[in-house]
Amino acid sequence: MTTLAPESTRPSIALLLKFLISAAALALCALPQWLPQQHWWLHVGDEWLRDRFIELRATPQHESRILVVDIDETSLHQQPWPWPRERLAELVETLLTLGARGVALDILQGEPADPAGDARMAMLAQHGPVVLAQMFDYQPRPAPLRQGQLGGGQAGVVAGALPATGFIANHDGLARARYFGNIGVLPDPDGVLRRVPMATEYQGRTYPTLSRALLDCCSGKPAAPLAEGQVRVPYRRAWEAYDVAKAGDVLAGRLSAADVQGRLVLIGSSSLSIGDRVATPLAASTAGLLVHAAMLDAQLDAQAGLAPKAWPGRPLAVAFTLVVVVLAAFTLPRLSALWNAALLGGSSVAWVGMAYVIAPHDQWFAPAAPLLANLLLLALAVPLHWQLAQKRSRQLLGTLRQYVAKDVVDELLRSEMKDPLAPRQLQVTTLIADMQGYTTQVEALSLEEAANLTRDFLDCLTRPVLRHQGTLDKFTGDGLVAFWGAPLPNADHADLALDAARDMLREVAEFSRQRAARGLPPLRVRIGIESGPAMAGDYGSSERSIYTAVGDSVNTAARLEQAARDYPYDLIVGEGAVARARRHRFLPLGERQLRGKEKPLQVYTLDDRLEQA
Repeated sequence: MTTLAPESTRPSIALLLKFLISAAALALCALPQWLPQQHWWLHVGDEWLRDRFIELRATPQHESRILVVDIDETSLHQQPWPWPRERLAELVETLLTLGARGVALDILQGEPADPAGDARMAMLAQHGPVVLAQMFDYQPRPAPLRQGQLGGGQAGVVAGALPATGFIANHDGLARARYFGNIGVLPDPDGVLRRVPMATEYQGRTYPTLSRALLDCCSGKPAAPLAEGQVRVPYRRAWEAYDVAKAGDVLAGRLSAADVQGRLVLIGSSSLSIGDRVATPLAASTAGLLVHAAMLDAQLDAQAGLAPKAWPGRPLAVAFTLVVVVLAAFTLPRLSALWNAALLGGSSVAWVGMAYVIAPHDQWFAPAAPLLANLLLLALAVPLHWQLAQKRSRQLLGTLRQYVAKDVVDELLRSEMKDPLAPRQLQVTTLIADMQGYTTQVEALSLEEAANLTRDFLDCLTRPVLRHQGTLDKFTGDGLVAFWGAPLPNADHADLALDAARDMLREVAEFSRQRAARGLPPLRVRIGIESGPAMAGDYGSSERSIYTAVGDSVNTAARLEQAARDYPYDLIVGEGAVARARRHRFLPLGERQLRGKEKPLQVYTLDDRLEQA
């Protein structure tokens, strides 16, 4: 009997590999979600994807609450840098006179300059809504930076405040100003500025960033921060969304009160000659003023209740990957590698769309992590399942070729049947053959001689089955069961079975003559053939299975083979096979009452049968 090899019920290496790949995919998504940002190498893909989102989202929609005063190239052409302190103080005073709500300078005044100008600036900073800049350093250095006189700050350390190692502040004459804002930043290892320290800790005091200090200055009370410590700069607006006034135009009186009234003003420079430029997701070289404007814009939105609501981006990312892993576990063994790759690609596109929506609502989740998990599944899980499918296919083909003719196997492959061994009802012709008097033949033989006789006799039966595109069902000791019409339907199944039966008779007759020449007893084969509907397919349990056909026509063929002992003919054919045969002639043998049948059946044999040896 030829059986299909069962799969082990114990965990296999393949099952373990599948589990490990799925677990690795989940871990690859989950770990970056909660690992600190200091692990930069794990977040390169996340930052790249967020940068693309920022580029797509940056809107030119007008921002009317902020005015940017730019000491640009044309302003510097009128008065080269560094400006006299008097000119800078005049710029601040002019803006306050025009009704500015508050003014913040993104400019360090580290050394005293013209005395009158320094005094004027000090008076403005002490009595007006003016924020002066000072810059903290966050890099460890052999000799920490300590320049100028720090001002402002509050006693105590705020949770999450970024510790500084040094500072560059203004000269002593400005130390009594009321408001100071930090303009120091810590770019990412790739040089791009994506986060700003909202609060900085230095020697037991906490200092706000410039935009936060400007809000504190104008509201009279601390503004609610977006978060403590490093905060992702949202860059919601493009540079052109902000009203930008040239410093030279302000000093020349070309700005009206309507242009300034009620606005928060940031003074700085976009000039390349001054060098206050940084790399941002929006451009490789961006005026530092844009960073402060973006942070101020975001805090104003938070005050007005317009900021995006917080979403649980990290759990959503992990949940998405879990769904993909579960779906992949279902589709990988059932679909082709191409389809699985397409599904993973589709899920990746879907996640990019989701991440684009989630990104403004969660600054800490890792948007690229589910894509890395999908890439892992594509690189490992898809090839693994393809390899397993190929192995199963090779095993299936190897098994099929043991009991199905090669031409039939090739035709099955060409037909692209999804499951050629699945049970289904087909029209088949069943042939059952065995050796008459087998016990008498082998009882006087040694074990080896009996085995050789059985093997040689079965060869005489097997070759015609495979030669005529039959399916070898099983061996029955001294005989076999074969059928035609399954697993591949064949309208010529009855004639093919009869062709095989005729060849069996010839081969057995030749084998018998050879035995007789050696003084051995002759052999006789009994064959029963019948056609009709039968359920053909892979039957059995999870431990053992066989491809076979079951049905009334199969049982009838077995009864006809048994009935052959009562006829002088080796081949007995049922009326079903006779009705379906097109190339053979038959000799009626009359009716025969077969065991298990209610009515007698007409039986036949081939009229061109061979004479028995």
